[in-house]
Amino acid sequence: MNARLSGQLDLTELLDSATPPQRLQSSALRGEQMARDDSAICLLIGSPGLAGQGTATTASQPGLAAAVLAAWRKHGIDLTSHISGSYALVIVDAARRSAFLAVDRFAIETLCYFTDGKILAFADRADCVTGHDRQLEPQAIFDYLYFHMIPAPRTIFRQVRRLPAAHALLVDQQGVHEIRHWRLRFDEGGRPSFDAARDSFRSLIRESVAEQLAGGQRVGAFLSGGTDSSTVAGMLCQITGTAAPVYSIGFDAAGYDEMEYARIAARHFGCEHHEYYVTPADLLASIPAVAKHHDQPFGNSSALPAYYCAQAAQADGCSRLLAGDGGDELFGGNSRYAMQRLFEYYHSLPQAIRQAIEPMCADGSPLRRIPGLKQATGYVRHSRVELPARLQSFNLLLQLDPAQVLNADFLADIDLHEPARHMQATWAECQAQSLINRLLAYDWRYTLADSDLPKVRGAVQMAGIAVAYPLLSDRLTDFSMTLPADWKLRRFKLRWFFKEALRGFLPDEIINKKKKGFGLPFGVWTTRNPALLELARDSLDMLAKRGIVRADFVHRLLHEHLPEHPGYFGEMVWILTMLEQWLRRDAA
Repeated sequence: MNARLSGQLDLTELLDSATPPQRLQSSALRGEQMARDDSAICLLIGSPGLAGQGTATTASQPGLAAAVLAAWRKHGIDLTSHISGSYALVIVDAARRSAFLAVDRFAIETLCYFTDGKILAFADRADCVTGHDRQLEPQAIFDYLYFHMIPAPRTIFRQVRRLPAAHALLVDQQGVHEIRHWRLRFDEGGRPSFDAARDSFRSLIRESVAEQLAGGQRVGAFLSGGTDSSTVAGMLCQITGTAAPVYSIGFDAAGYDEMEYARIAARHFGCEHHEYYVTPADLLASIPAVAKHHDQPFGNSSALPAYYCAQAAQADGCSRLLAGDGGDELFGGNSRYAMQRLFEYYHSLPQAIRQAIEPMCADGSPLRRIPGLKQATGYVRHSRVELPARLQSFNLLLQLDPAQVLNADFLADIDLHEPARHMQATWAECQAQSLINRLLAYDWRYTLADSDLPKVRGAVQMAGIAVAYPLLSDRLTDFSMTLPADWKLRRFKLRWFFKEALRGFLPDEIINKKKKGFGLPFGVWTTRNPALLELARDSLDMLAKRGIVRADFVHRLLHEHLPEHPGYFGEMVWILTMLEQWLRRDAA
């Protein structure tokens, strides 16, 4: 795959004070937008806005890179405080003897880099960064199996790092420094008027959608039938005054299909509704291509249905799709938020009571064999685990036991505790007092920046169209951070404010439904489709031959676990299959 932004710098020359600034060369630097002056170059991708200039709707806005370079001249590394929207940028400044790389708040646009002190190489894709030996990182493979993606800053390549969301990199004569440029500060003391907050919220959504409607383009929207995508689709129809095109994916599998909710939203708003039902044959045709498109192994199983959605939109003449990602993570919509509140109640019990009941909940306790009491002891066992480790209490790899899944030689190179340290560091970045806001900030990293946004970005890039996320605008994000915590999670009611503020705009059926999204019935289909099972078996057997997973585990997984619980164990089969398919990308 080609990089949209890339380059390699000779740091010895850049940082040498004897080198004339005019010698700065641009032949090895590339970006969708570029600007330069006598001593500096700016490379840019995305749709950023500068303070006082609004938000760009396309990365080809004339003069935007030049404006960013001018802002750099004025503000230096504080530049990011004056930029909004989605972006990845690189500024090479020979006069200041420095290079500055940055990505937006949620890493909607990404940037990876390698440096050994002599060169600095960078690209928006990890697999396009030059200058290193391209050796794979075993710890990254373990991280992938643990998280189903590889959280930044690690990448699949041992010597390549990915800038985390809201981070910048400064390389100057003092060294190499990663900097968080946007702090996670929630205003938890305010109690605004509901009516005023509702009106502001609706206005902000409308403005965010309207900003993405460039003249002459056919703009559509993903529509899953959930509150987020339905809100974006409805605003799109309302703003344009037309039956805006929307695209939905269905599955002919019990418990997975949500097309009826998408139809409810489409009828309510008068959308031009396009439906596509993904089949097992589609999976067979597209799994290798989807796996290989990503710059590193990626296991979000919604990637494939998202691709078919984007493909349908592109074939229908859309140049841009609006996605609803962000509503859950800004306003408290994921079911685990309520579950974690339930677990946290345990910690309000006096310590003496907890010390008395915890021994009765241990593995060997007879209470765990009594129906009803077994569930109660399970509650205690999970509740006593501190956050954020508790969020991975049901992690599939941990449930199966890494020693039973992974080859012993491969496991010897792995630090099993590294994911826990990564999560703890992420958890510590947010200093909010409320549980819900800390959970939201945690998900901005793991759910949005490292999983859902790469899923959508990969899907639309494969289809050849652009994407925007109106619910992740800086203004909506800032607004969400000023809402009272109990407006996001009211007792156990998820996203209370979001739903109440949109009551009367969204259909009641959409407000009251439980969110599922574009979940993929891969495990169910694999047990019923011999060709799909053969693709999985071939992929997993090869992983065993590579020395990553144990051959006996592959046998148990495919012959025992998967047939017994296809919905549960199908996820492990999926992430292993996608790993192997990615590893084959350079084998041709």
